[in-house]
Amino acid sequence: MLLPLTKGEPISGPGHPAWRSFDHQEPIIVDRTAYFPVGMRGERRGVLRLAPAPDDPAVRAEIAEIATALGHELDAVSPGTDVYRAARRSRRLTLAAEMQWELLPGRSRIRPSFSLAGQLEPAYAVRGDSFDWSDDGHRLWLTIINGMGEGVAASMLTSLATHALRNARRGGLGLADQAALADQAIYAVHRGEQHVSALLMELDLASGVLTLIDAGSPKLLLLRDGEVGELPLEAQFPLGMFDGTDYREQRFELRRGDRLFVVSDGVTDATGKDVRYGETALDRFLRRTGPMAPLDAVRSLIGDLRAFVAGDLVDDAVVVCLDWTGPQP
Repeated sequence: MLLPLTKGEPISGPGHPAWRSFDHQEPIIVDRTAYFPVGMRGERRGVLRLAPAPDDPAVRAEIAEIATALGHELDAVSPGTDVYRAARRSRRLTLAAEMQWELLPGRSRIRPSFSLAGQLEPAYAVRGDSFDWSDDGHRLWLTIINGMGEGVAASMLTSLATHALRNARRGGLGLADQAALADQAIYAVHRGEQHVSALLMELDLASGVLTLIDAGSPKLLLLRDGEVGELPLEAQFPLGMFDGTDYREQRFELRRGDRLFVVSDGVTDATGKDVRYGETALDRFLRRTGPMAPLDAVRSLIGDLRAFVAGDLVDDAVVVCLDWTGPQP
């Protein structure tokens, strides 16, 4: 739902003009009221409502630019205030979920060479599942993490893994060394009693070469030419399971227009009326997401999953979607 920043009622109906503006990321004008999407680089923040709507197209275009500037301002000020975080919630988060959401880099990102989105469920009680990403204009790094355990303990383990991987990445280390450093950090604290399943990915934005390390990771699926297939990954030990594990990199070459999905076992193992969601239903749904943007694809999959179980998920579920649109000038 869309929640009002000040006074007003929540908007949950997809037919509402505010929803249409949010979904399609374009201005919508209905009954002299205008709705402008607020976001930045693919990260959707909300909708700016203005009434009465101006008649001059030039003024409308200027307000649309203001809405984009507002998205950047919200991103800049949010670390120093709880106003916008609190306004986005319809109820209180668990402590574990609070920790998890603070770790996330965002929920979507659009750049010239790729489009990316991720989602966690159950949103108000998520535990060990998480994802992280970063790009520098030449490479994109993407990590999907699942810390073992429950509640705050799982969140603390995932936080340790995330920060260890960020520390190694920001130090300029390669993917295998990033995995090794995080492995050592987790083992040093837990001595093998706790570990983290992770999938580490690095995409060269000039060539489309994808480098991966499967450290007990969730499922990685490729949607190419309308068909869904699972990439053959070399299974390696989860991070922190043993002391001094050496990790090996794999490489695949993506084609322009390829779409990658990463889904945790909380998706395929979700149960509704004693029936598992399963891989068949997942493959069928993923094929239908071809025309959707990545953010719409992950939201639709999570929505289908929630409808299948008829409520909130019991186990954590993480879905990440990456579109490779090809090298750009």
